Amino acid sequence: MSDVQTGSSLESVSATTLAKTATDAFTDALPKAELHLHIEGSITPERLMKLADANKVTLPYDSEADLLAAYDFKDLQSFLDLYYLGASVLQTEEDFYAMTRDYLEVCRAQKILHTEIGFDPQAHTDRGIDFDVVMSGITQAMRDARSEWGQSSLLLMNLLRHLPVESALNTIDQAERYGDAIIAVGLDSAELPFPPEPFAPAFERARALGWHSVAHAGEEGPPAYIWSALNTLKVDRIDHGVRSDEDPELIAHLKEHQVPLTVCPLSNVRLRVIDHMRDHNILRMLDDGVMVTANSDDPTYFGGFLNENYSALSTDLGMTNQQAIQLAHNSFQASFLDAAQKQVFANRLDAFVAQHLAE
Repeated sequence: MSDVQTGSSLESVSATTLAKTATDAFTDALPKAELHLHIEGSITPERLMKLADANKVTLPYDSEADLLAAYDFKDLQSFLDLYYLGASVLQTEEDFYAMTRDYLEVCRAQKILHTEIGFDPQAHTDRGIDFDVVMSGITQAMRDARSEWGQSSLLLMNLLRHLPVESALNTIDQAERYGDAIIAVGLDSAELPFPPEPFAPAFERARALGWHSVAHAGEEGPPAYIWSALNTLKVDRIDHGVRSDEDPELIAHLKEHQVPLTVCPLSNVRLRVIDHMRDHNILRMLDDGVMVTANSDDPTYFGGFLNENYSALSTDLGMTNQQAIQLAHNSFQASFLDAAQKQVFANRLDAFVAQHLAE
């Protein structure tokens, strides 16, 4: 399946134990990685309101309760409208640091050993915030977390597909001097009606800089968008991809090539991509051999961070210990870490399994 040895500790655990529905206590302590996280979507209502007040940004909400009441989305675009409004409170290096630090503290609490943080520079530079301000705040928080408790993290720069490709190319030009700090380029924002193909020049430029690549596809958009992201943009993994199972040929391709899907269960339900968690296809695809991972996307807007997503899969889909372990293994294998570091984290996961499940 991969260059990382997975599941070795499972041999010492009874099939009955593995088949049990995973509990919150188990999944909360499970070592794991998060690969699909928009840092602007992790800002807490408390932090958002505080920064709005400090930076004199007028919001159409009088309190945190009013803001939370707005988190009832009809679709992806209704969320994005609020997402970009929320991002407008971020103005200084200290603001970006505080937001990123908040999320990394969640990683420490939720046993997220490694995270790949996505950010949207155009959401800030288009309103006059300097690219360096954004980068300095985010990367300093990442460095501090690594120094203080060994938090592993990488930075992924997303491009907004509702803006012209020229804007994407300009953003890559600005980011080139941060080539060592950025691991990959992504494509996000509203899928419809913005197919991946126009962004081929931007992704070709990113590859020339040595960056990996990902793209949102198959969330609201059809399976054809996933094919396009793979064949035209030549991405390494697909963000979301929940509509893959509408195309059996695509599923066969994903399985054969072990293309990772960074699925975000709570997000899919909150944005009405899937009607109810009990209807979600993540575990069906997992059992079918697709390299799926669980992630939180924009956690404060969608009702929970990574552990809350694992909990929902246990509660509503009856996720077993074995399925939870496989999702965690996949999260390390699908990351952009080098093979040696993947193995270090896989070993930590196996040690956890051997210690806790055998009991």
